[in-house]
Amino acid sequence: MTERNEVAVARRWVVKVGSALLTDDGRGLDEGVIARLVAQLAGLRQRGCEVVLVSSGAVAAGVVRLGWSSRPSALHDLQAAAAVGQSVLVQSYENAFKAYDIATAQVLLGHDDVIARDRYLNARGTLGTLLGLGVMPIVNENDTVVTDEIRFGDNDTLAALVANLIDADALLLLTDQQGLFNADPRHDPAAELVRQCDVHAPELDGMAGEGGALGRGGMVTKLRAARLAARSGTETVIASGREADIVERVTAGEDVGTWLRTGKRPQNARKQWLAGMVRVPGSVELDDGAVRVLRESGRSLLPVGVRGVQGNFQRGDMVACRDGSGREVARGLINYSAEEARRLQGQPSSAIEGILGYRGDDELIHRDNLVVL
Repeated sequence: MTERNEVAVARRWVVKVGSALLTDDGRGLDEGVIARLVAQLAGLRQRGCEVVLVSSGAVAAGVVRLGWSSRPSALHDLQAAAAVGQSVLVQSYENAFKAYDIATAQVLLGHDDVIARDRYLNARGTLGTLLGLGVMPIVNENDTVVTDEIRFGDNDTLAALVANLIDADALLLLTDQQGLFNADPRHDPAAELVRQCDVHAPELDGMAGEGGALGRGGMVTKLRAARLAARSGTETVIASGREADIVERVTAGEDVGTWLRTGKRPQNARKQWLAGMVRVPGSVELDDGAVRVLRESGRSLLPVGVRGVQGNFQRGDMVACRDGSGREVARGLINYSAEEARRLQGQPSSAIEGILGYRGDDELIHRDNLVVL
C-alpha cells in the first residue's frame, strides 16, 4: 500500500513542464523529451484520468525558429518570439499526441482570465468542456500580449491557478531537479530531499528565503504555486522530469519527488475558498422549494427558484442567496448580471434564450460554484 494514497487516487491532473526540460540547452525543442512526456500523459489518460498540460517553451522555440543566437531582453522581441514559438510548440505536441489518437487544444490564458470572475467562469467552462470531449488542453500564458512581464512565475503560478479553475485533484510540477531539498545540495553534502511536508509548514518558508535552497532554480515559485493550488484542495508533487517514467510513478503514488500535502479534502477546501470571498454586491431571494433543494440536495440554483433580485452585480460576481426572511442560506458565483437575473427570475431554464436573445447557462449558479452556509 502506497503512503501517497491521496496522490494515487487523483483522477484530475494538471501537469506543468518547464522550459529547461523541453529545450536542448537553448537549441530549440527536444522532440525526444516531448515524445516521452506525451507517451506518459497518454498512459495516464488510458488509466481513466483527466489531464491538463501547462507547458512552457514557446519563447525558446521562437528564438530558434527566428534564427536568433540568444534570448532577447526587449519585451516586444520576447513577445514576438513567443508568438512564433507557440505555433511550433503546439505543432510538436499535436504531432506527438496524434500517435495516440488524442486531439489537442491550445489554450492561452492571461492573469485576468483566472482572476476576473466573469472570465474565470468562461475559462472554467471551456476547459471542462474540452476534458469532457476527451481533448488534451495545452495551456500557456498569453505571452504575446502580456504587458507586465513575459513570464508569470515561470508558469508555476499559472498551473496552480488552472488547478483551482478545474478543481484538480493533483498538480505535478516537472522540473530539472529532484524536488525540494532542506539545504542547497550543491554546497551541503548532507542536504536531504524533502519527501513530503505540509504545504503550509513554516520551515519551508525558511528554506525559501533569499539565498536558501528553495530560492534557486525557481523553487520559490513552486512553493508559492503549491500553496495557491492547495486553496482548492489540490495535492502538489514536485519531481524531476528527467527521471524515467516519472509521470507514471508519481501518479501511481510512488515515493518520488516532493509531495506537498494540503491536509484538506478538495471539495471542502474549494467551498472554503468560495465562502471566503468578501465582496458580495448583490443577492437573490429564493422560494421555499429552491431553499430546500440547495440545503438537502446540493443541486444548482435555477432561475425558476428565484423570486427577487437585489443589488447591481455582473456575471461572475459572488452573490448571496437568501430565504424569504432575508437569511443568507448560500452564496456563489452567478452566471448572469443583475439585470438579466431580474428578467429570468421565476422562469424555466428552457425560456432563457427567448428572454435574453442568446443561449446561456441553464443554471443561475452552478453547484460547483455554490457553497451552502
